[in-house]
Amino acid sequence: MASWIRYRRKMREATMFALVLLMLMLSSSLAAVKVSPLIDKVSDHKDFKKLLRTRTNVLVLYTKTATSGDSYLKLLSDVAQTVKGQGTIAWVNCGDSEGRKLCKKVKVDPSSKREGAELLHYKDGTFHTEYNRPATFKSMVAFLKDPSGPPLWEENPEAKDVVHIETEKDFRKLLKKEERPVLIMFYAPWCGVCKRMQPVFQQAATETKGKYVLAGMNVHPAEFDGLKQEYNVKGYPTFCYFEKGKFLHHYENYGATPKDIADWLKNPRPPQPKTPEVPWSETDSPVFHLTDESFDSFLEEHPAALVMFYAPWCGHCKKMKPEYDDAAEVLNKATDSPGVLAAVDATVHKAVGDRFKISGFPTVKYFEKGEEKYTLPHLRSKDKIIEFMHNPQAPPPPEQSWEDRPSSVSHLGSEDFREALKKKKHALVMFYAPWCPHCKNAVPHFTTAAELFKEDRKMLSLTLTSSPLLSAPLVKTCKNP
Repeated sequence: MASWIRYRRKMREATMFALVLLMLMLSSSLAAVKVSPLIDKVSDHKDFKKLLRTRTNVLVLYTKTATSGDSYLKLLSDVAQTVKGQGTIAWVNCGDSEGRKLCKKVKVDPSSKREGAELLHYKDGTFHTEYNRPATFKSMVAFLKDPSGPPLWEENPEAKDVVHIETEKDFRKLLKKEERPVLIMFYAPWCGVCKRMQPVFQQAATETKGKYVLAGMNVHPAEFDGLKQEYNVKGYPTFCYFEKGKFLHHYENYGATPKDIADWLKNPRPPQPKTPEVPWSETDSPVFHLTDESFDSFLEEHPAALVMFYAPWCGHCKKMKPEYDDAAEVLNKATDSPGVLAAVDATVHKAVGDRFKISGFPTVKYFEKGEEKYTLPHLRSKDKIIEFMHNPQAPPPPEQSWEDRPSSVSHLGSEDFREALKKKKHALVMFYAPWCPHCKNAVPHFTTAAELFKEDRKMLSLTLTSSPLLSAPLVKTCKNP
């Protein structure tokens, strides 16, 4: 009887052990299910090398065991969904037999890390950097979209006293609940003035901590268009001052010091109205200013005239005006003056502008006996203008466009861009603007590279398209699956 009882007890213990083991296996498989299919699970060294060879932007999570990276995997699953098509996330479990071999070959040991996990980034097939930015969704997405770019403003420890706002809901909540005055800096991450103002703003936040709230909000994404319209955000940065949730003033000192901001907060006032700029035609200018009505009669009276078509807001025109005025004064005083200088505000006198097809500013044209003879884009300085008037010559021929020069580069436009890429497995695309100096510097290098790969039809095609991008040149790799 006693032996039977012992037998039953052992059977129960064996059954319990089997149930526990089954539950652990089930738990492990359920945990694996939570990992996004967009995260590449890699354990073989050949597969790992292929991944780096075929993907240009890869963030790899190495973990000590299958579970030591659980907190990362949940976060990275969300990140992978957001950066799909722009970056790749992979996972290597250094705890299993195959993964251990891979980790040893690439000399990675996550067991030496506090959480038993390590994040490394690979760019263009080689190791780039260890990921040491905050383990947050926003920071990781920003990193994978621009691995070489600067950290987010909120990642800067010196900006700890700035309230960083992410959503419009958070913005409304701050204004509703905050009793202290609030100064908000609406900015865009790429804005140069914003980058220059951020250290000043964050120091002011520290110096005024407890009395005022200084907040920052990236409102460049289209989702904030309504907010920008509400607070008249037409450029970056825009500073808005609030008291008890009510907007009162804009702050417009973009060269401020921390003390300037702190002093203004003690006595906030609206920006002083700007003195309106006096129209060029109303200044004491030696240039003859023409209108739609006076244009033809003026040219009849002056057989040799140089005419500058301009817009008051145009920066290049403003830069050229003093040179043009000085040249006109010299020519007007000369006893044997070769001609006169005149100007037309083409934004006001549109009939003349339309007649001569003025599409950019400034446009300089030379008239002889009332007839248009030359368009002179190279005349910008006083000396060049005077030199030309004494010896009017046709301008040098325009620089041959890149498209017109023989090369192995394929030049695309919006109408054939997508169709052309479908025919190539790999393509390197340079988006450029013809006037861009950096683009011009890149042209010979890009052309040489195209020549080197012109026979490799399967692997690489170098293509190019003109683009109205804000920043050029922009070079992108494109790959067909």
